[in-house]
Amino acid sequence: MQKTMLIDTSRCIGCRACQAACKQWNQLPAEKTEFRGSYENPARFSSITWTKIVFREHEENGKVRWLFAKQGCMHCTEAACIKVCPANAIYRTEFGTVKIDPQRCIGCNYCAANCTYQVIGFDQAANVARKCTFCHDRIANGKEPACAKTCPTGAITYGERADLTALAQQRAAELQKAGYSEANVYGIEELNGLGMIYVLQERPAAYGLLENPRIRLSTVVWDYIFKPVRILVVIAAFFALWVNRGESKKESA
Repeated sequence: MQKTMLIDTSRCIGCRACQAACKQWNQLPAEKTEFRGSYENPARFSSITWTKIVFREHEENGKVRWLFAKQGCMHCTEAACIKVCPANAIYRTEFGTVKIDPQRCIGCNYCAANCTYQVIGFDQAANVARKCTFCHDRIANGKEPACAKTCPTGAITYGERADLTALAQQRAAELQKAGYSEANVYGIEELNGLGMIYVLQERPAAYGLLENPRIRLSTVVWDYIFKPVRILVVIAAFFALWVNRGESKKESA
């Protein structure tokens, strides 16, 4: 039952309604920012900004037009954050999305440092990592994510992955026929599939998306070598505590 969101950039008008809805539903405070020469605001993701609209100027044949796209956690199938988390605080939900358990997070910040799309923020006050939850609390109760619910143009569609994959491919074909020769679908194959599928009018790079996203070699090394060692250390610690408990009982007797 893998859930997905389809972001059709050809229908996005850059209104930021999804950005505001994310803030409101998750009770996230406003971000204090400064003008940096771009309409994109805030400039980066943080522990209190999980969703934002990217603004890109695209020039072609002497003409300039705006490209907009909602971005946030991609809920990757091959998720670097899950691989590096030493506390197993990041996991895949029953809907196929990626979620951080703040109760288990130890504040190591490995997930933020290794995130392929750099969308994880770190809350220094609480010492935990935070990001988009795919509105797990809403979808678990049969509702759609807040961003999809509020989008006024239908640029965000929520549903089953198989259905939205077919819809995305159909929409990309329509855009190609309409004259957008570079129209494509992003998120079906990237990192073995993303929880966010995009219909793009131009190549991914034009929207600030990675053309061929890859997990870092250091992440792979950690997952295959150091993470199992961590598990052995935890087992050894529990064994030591068990032995110490037994010895304590003998002494008290």
